[in-house]
Amino acid sequence: MRDAGLSVAGSATKAISRRALLLQASAAVVVSGLGKLSFAQTGKATPSTVADKSRAFPDKFLWGCATAGYQVEGNNTNSDLWMMEYLPGTIFKELSGDACDHYHLYPQDISMLADLGFNTYRFSLEWSRIEPEEGFFSNAELDHYRRMLAACHEHRLTPMLTYSHFSLPRWFAMKGGWENAQAADRYARFCEKATRHLGDLVGYASTLNEPDIPQLLNWVYLPLQPGAKSLTEMFQASLAQVRKQVNAPEFANLFLGDRKKTRDGLLAAHAKGKDAMKSVRPDMPVGFNLAMSDDQPASEDSHLAEKRADVYGPWLEAARHCDYLGVQVYSRSIVGKRDLPPAKGAELTQTGMEFYPECVEHVVRFASKETGVPIYVTENGIATEDDSRRVEYVERALAGLKRAIDDGVDVRGYVAWSLMDNFEWMSGYQPKFGMVAVDRATQKRTIKPSAAILGNIARRNALPRTAL
Repeated sequence: MRDAGLSVAGSATKAISRRALLLQASAAVVVSGLGKLSFAQTGKATPSTVADKSRAFPDKFLWGCATAGYQVEGNNTNSDLWMMEYLPGTIFKELSGDACDHYHLYPQDISMLADLGFNTYRFSLEWSRIEPEEGFFSNAELDHYRRMLAACHEHRLTPMLTYSHFSLPRWFAMKGGWENAQAADRYARFCEKATRHLGDLVGYASTLNEPDIPQLLNWVYLPLQPGAKSLTEMFQASLAQVRKQVNAPEFANLFLGDRKKTRDGLLAAHAKGKDAMKSVRPDMPVGFNLAMSDDQPASEDSHLAEKRADVYGPWLEAARHCDYLGVQVYSRSIVGKRDLPPAKGAELTQTGMEFYPECVEHVVRFASKETGVPIYVTENGIATEDDSRRVEYVERALAGLKRAIDDGVDVRGYVAWSLMDNFEWMSGYQPKFGMVAVDRATQKRTIKPSAAILGNIARRNALPRTAL
């Protein structure tokens, strides 16, 4: 395997060793003004010097970064989304291609994550690799993911494994995706096979990533394409085009299809998938990851309660029967008849979201109250080229999270999106969510100061003084 190289933002571009990585990460924190990292030559953290226990997080708190297979692995050629990328008039801004080549470079990426101070890695299985044709399960691909899980354990990282993160096998989408009457049974079969091969190494399992997206798309504010009357109309036009081009009148996936049928299929798939996982390993913690916004009422004609019932309601009910709920939150929404555009003059990220880190505190309070199960923040972050804004966002988000925990909210982990700048679906590679930059021509990783700063918080399990 080639050495893609590692560097720290602002440093020389030559490849560096793991030991140099630790030392330069420490230097990055000093430059940022947070203070020196504290660890012995072995790379293990020394006892925290935090005197003020009000800054400390609970024992065994999970600190991590997340990726998704399709966004970082590259060359997921059997996926529905890969097929859609290559269609004339595609809704994708650019091709995913090799992505971050995480499929081959995962050993160094996992090592880097651990060396920075994190104790958790959230990643996903790519179903289209494991079951490229209906009924055929590749032991070679299952062994690949087993090696990834083993690498996490080697570096003392708790694996949070998502079984389905948006992308689907092409054959599954061509048969109607989640709308097909047999979808839940097909998915449960995949969950059973994967758990039998991998389950003993999994720390936390998620059946689905953001299954509420079909309903959320009815509410979110997104700039429309010229000539489009509504977001729904835009997606329906894309669906008709895709079905015609691939000669598959039943084609559907999470993004394109009948939203009610998709939701019903996803709810059934979650229930059967969870049961299948538990049938193999009853003690494995199983939940799912929900896309949420800090919903706030508009001053006039607010439909906040209607939105919550439509988007979150069925999933919050499902979460009450899970071992945990993962919440994924990036900003707030001001809810009128639909979500309103951000206020004039508000600071916006590259995706057009408002810079609003306080969303984390508000959402975990709501999710905990509604479900009564342990909460993990499984995605949070911003898309920006200015890493100093990412640092402020994370510190303010964690300060709010700590306030919620101090008030008794059962939050047990924080996982940032994302470990690396990656393929952000229809937006391509333009939004920069990563704490590590990737030169996709050379696959060189460059650590940003935000990665070292959050890693130091993880190592100390406590907020820095600058976050209070």
